[in-house]
Amino acid sequence: MLIDTHGRTATDLRVSLTDRCNLRCTYCMPEEGLQWLAKPDLLTDDEIVRLIDIAVTCLGITEVRFTGGEPLLRPGLVGIVERVAALQPRPQISLTTNGIGLERTATALKAAGLDRVNVSLDTLRPDVFKTLTRRNRHHDVVDGLTAAREAGLTPVKVNSVLMRGINDEEAPDLLAWAVAHDYELRFIEQMPLDAQHGWRRSDLVTAVEIFEKLSARFTLTPEVPSVRGSAPAERWLVDGGPARVGVIASVTRPFCRACDRTRLTADGQVRNCLFAREESDLRTAVRSGASDQHIAELWRAAMWGKKAGSGLDDPAFLQPERPMSAIGG
Repeated sequence: MLIDTHGRTATDLRVSLTDRCNLRCTYCMPEEGLQWLAKPDLLTDDEIVRLIDIAVTCLGITEVRFTGGEPLLRPGLVGIVERVAALQPRPQISLTTNGIGLERTATALKAAGLDRVNVSLDTLRPDVFKTLTRRNRHHDVVDGLTAAREAGLTPVKVNSVLMRGINDEEAPDLLAWAVAHDYELRFIEQMPLDAQHGWRRSDLVTAVEIFEKLSARFTLTPEVPSVRGSAPAERWLVDGGPARVGVIASVTRPFCRACDRTRLTADGQVRNCLFAREESDLRTAVRSGASDQHIAELWRAAMWGKKAGSGLDDPAFLQPERPMSAIGG
């Protein structure tokens, strides 16, 4: 098992398939984009599947989430999903995506074994979407969500980040829209993971503010059971249910004590925390002919040193060198 010195066990693996993205969200990267990883540095499809196989069969991983960058840009995605779905024991398989391209791939991904998707959408207004992402692709995301629901990739979850003075007043409208379309909406506090290092705590739209904005239109009651466990989102029933809404308060109400995640970057580095400033190299071991047992031991060692918390509450907190697009969600 992947156990750390604070008694936590990682069972949820986040796998970044690429650092590339076809959007340029203002809270993630500059308009001109970033210096992408060179192709030889990226794990191959076979290497990805082998590492996931080790994680599932040797290390107790039960959930695999594919992320990016934008994972739909990975040419071999459907094949990777199919091979991971064939593992024994079979892990739960999900995908976090911006939704662009999901309309044409949802059915194939479902057939390959994908269980569900999380789609990022911060606004219902195409003009605001263009401001936030610097791309005119709002309709593609909406169409992708529809395709995911029709393909059975449910529950379809929508992730929204609120930016002060830009889309923060849309919170109730986003929830009403999500309920009407049978999507589960989760608001995520903006995290200090932008490539520009322009994040400011004073600009943060907090979980408390989000709850207040939603409560002005909806009756929110805590989901029962109220014990959240390792789930990142605090969830409420909307107007008595069955619709639910969640808030992931990574900054103001961190959930580090129950964290069950480990992360693998597109270039084969293990990160034991989203905000870690250190990584452990598995790619070199894979390419030098190391055994599965040796790679598993390297992974265990990487997780053993996980810190108690993210450090976001420390005035001396420093952002990791890699931005979110290069880490994976």
